[in-house]
Amino acid sequence: MSMTRRDFIRYTQAAGLFFSTASFNNLAAAYTSNAGLKLVPDTDRLLDLPKGFSYTVVSVTGEPMADGFLRPGRPDGMACFPHPQESHKCILLRNHENWPDTVEGSPFGTDNALLGRVPAGKLYDRKANGQPFIGGVTKVVYDLRNKKLEEDYLVLTGTAGNCAGGPTPWGSWLSCEESAVTPKDGAGKTHGWVFEVPASATGLVDPVPLKAMGRFAHEATAVDPASGIVYLTEDNRTGLFYRFMPTVKGELAKGGRLQALVIKEWPSADTRNWPHDWGGAGFGTIETGKVMDVEWIDVEDVEAPDGDLAARGHAAGAARFCRGEGVAWAAQGDGGDVYFNCTQGGAQRVGQIWRYSPAGQQVQLVYESSGADVLDNCDNLAVAPWGDLVICEDGFGEQYMRGLRPDGTLYDLARNAHSQKSEFCGACFSPDGSVLFVNIQEPGITLAITGPWDSLRSKSA
Repeated sequence: MSMTRRDFIRYTQAAGLFFSTASFNNLAAAYTSNAGLKLVPDTDRLLDLPKGFSYTVVSVTGEPMADGFLRPGRPDGMACFPHPQESHKCILLRNHENWPDTVEGSPFGTDNALLGRVPAGKLYDRKANGQPFIGGVTKVVYDLRNKKLEEDYLVLTGTAGNCAGGPTPWGSWLSCEESAVTPKDGAGKTHGWVFEVPASATGLVDPVPLKAMGRFAHEATAVDPASGIVYLTEDNRTGLFYRFMPTVKGELAKGGRLQALVIKEWPSADTRNWPHDWGGAGFGTIETGKVMDVEWIDVEDVEAPDGDLAARGHAAGAARFCRGEGVAWAAQGDGGDVYFNCTQGGAQRVGQIWRYSPAGQQVQLVYESSGADVLDNCDNLAVAPWGDLVICEDGFGEQYMRGLRPDGTLYDLARNAHSQKSEFCGACFSPDGSVLFVNIQEPGITLAITGPWDSLRSKSA
């Protein structure tokens, strides 16, 4: 599926008003009582939403799919693509964060009875004991008009800890392995890679790791549609923020250069704002709204057999970010900005949100949570049609999906009312902006949310 830059911006962010860079200068982090919205308790105890909004259950873990495999567990990062023939349908590519020690939620069943259905060469890896790795990606075809799943099937399998990723302008999904296990850990191959899955896939694709994009605890990606540069986050308390400069735009398998961000006036910076006794650079080191000039350095030996990519990059001058999670491209005129979450950054260790401006070569701390009751471990991230950031929480108590306005105001979009209180993940909008898709990782449910989105647009002016 080939996309123009205009199409990419439209379908990844559902088009509309995006953040203004100036909007975040000197903002004061704030939280109002849902900013005029009130969540209505769900009588089915699954998802509380504002008045006028409703949800449809798209799919549940463990059910049979169209290809005969079982729907894998732990749905995570996700992106929505236009259907190539029918505009009233869309395509979801959905990660499944099954880790090396995960047993439940296998697409092959607990006894691997369905493993024989996998064609030769389509399973990336097995453990030393012969058990298959069960991370991967499923493709979902959803009928927007009839509000129902049409079909879904497995398109990548045998990987480990596929957490998040990101869509590309050329119509594919970059699926990121957060697990970086090796044969020393009982794996058959090394892990910690990015894999690419086209939205046009009709079955299992060849599992080819994009090794030039580095081996580390990958979390998510965002692509600049003009340059083809890929920005990458690392889920590591001492992680870095990376960019991949492809040799050929749109052809990542042909290689490129991996680089890490450096704050010019603060080599080997620690952006976490942790107090000294937590191993950080000190409380309040970076004020919310502060803009810093940056540059990029090449990262060497990117396949990192010793798992030391971040440590070597930091020693060479790269800035340290605490557990980079969701990342999203937000269009700004002819260019755009990159927003990314650091789930345990900040003085309270419950989350920071950053903006990187490619045009200005600057990075800015746009939000830092003052407590878990305000924003608890921000994870996956999306840009809404009305211009706000949509943030999935992955904390330890009540789990919310929040909205963040350019003035720094937070509000509640949804609350997980299920008894397991698992994280929200994979938030993304349909190409026409009418549906917000999201996963509740446990027990493994994909939801489609509809409602008066324009009411949120008017509140974010």
